[in-house]
Amino acid sequence: MELNQIYTQILTEHNNSKRNKHHIDSPTATLKGVNPSCGDEISLELRVKDGVIEDAGFTGIGCAISQASASIMIDLIKGKTVEEAKKLVKLFLGMIKGEITDEKQLEPLDEAIALKDVAHMPARVKCAVLGWHTLENAVEGKKVTEE
Repeated sequence: MELNQIYTQILTEHNNSKRNKHHIDSPTATLKGVNPSCGDEISLELRVKDGVIEDAGFTGIGCAISQASASIMIDLIKGKTVEEAKKLVKLFLGMIKGEITDEKQLEPLDEAIALKDVAHMPARVKCAVLGWHTLENAVEGKKVTEE
């Protein structure tokens, strides 16, 4: 199987999966993210205790890229500290902007690397970063997220 087929499979599995697309018990932060250019929207819920993201989930509607990206992000941040999550956001955004291309540097992103080629599709960048910007704003205590 070629690499792009593996990436497509990862995105399809996350888009179709419900394991991260749900409300969580006792969230400490809930933030809505909207991409007005295409109508994608998510509501991200986090439960943070002692600086660690104990649980996370999201609900919303949107294209396969936005929904898969949010699901992959949640897999990555569960159990991480807020500071680690911020670093992952910075790394992901650097990858999507095409600023970070070194595979070794991108390894902490794990399955999120499947979204790397979105950097070459300007119309889809906002879809891929919706969940990540929402997370970034949620951990910084902001109330509203818009692209």
